[in-house]
Amino acid sequence: MSSRLVYVMDPLCSWCWGFAPAVQALIDQAAQAGIGTHLVLGGLRTGQTALDSGTRGRILEHWHSVEATTGQPFRFEGAMPPGFVYDTEPACRAVVAARRIDERLAWPMAKGVAQAFYRDGLDVTRTATLVDVAEGAGISRIRFAETFDLAATAQATQADFSWSQSLGISGFPTLLAERDRQFALLTNGYQPLEELAPLLARWLDRAAAL
Repeated sequence: MSSRLVYVMDPLCSWCWGFAPAVQALIDQAAQAGIGTHLVLGGLRTGQTALDSGTRGRILEHWHSVEATTGQPFRFEGAMPPGFVYDTEPACRAVVAARRIDERLAWPMAKGVAQAFYRDGLDVTRTATLVDVAEGAGISRIRFAETFDLAATAQATQADFSWSQSLGISGFPTLLAERDRQFALLTNGYQPLEELAPLLARWLDRAAAL
């Protein structure tokens, strides 16, 4: 009987950044019970064009709301400068690359990408930036760059997008508890840890009793 958490997210989803401390605690809670976590990348914004000023303004307003609700830090000054293309595919592919190297590296890579973008104001659509983030997550720069560029990694990223769409998941973050390919929804959208930890505890208790 196999069990795991499945976290469907996008590193450049602001609510996923806001949810990062809570999901870290939930990942740790599950790990204490011997349950691992698998990341699936959602593809929030792919194939985009450069942001116009109105869209940028609306996104920044959204970021302010996330910061106020979650307390996660955002760098607003200079964020998404003129000409910035808010395409999340490279960031998602970077996490898939880390996952293909070692499943355990996917979450540190996702956190690193989100932190670089939201807290540090770096352009994580650039491969060079993603290589730096990978190194910070403990991944060989050369191995990451090679894996990131593989056609198989791009295909695996698209497969993640398709999988989440096939389940009807359109919002992130989404956290699922999976047991023998049966899924229980813990949350679709941001929820504070104090609401989710008891839900996960009950699921873990049932899993342990089987």
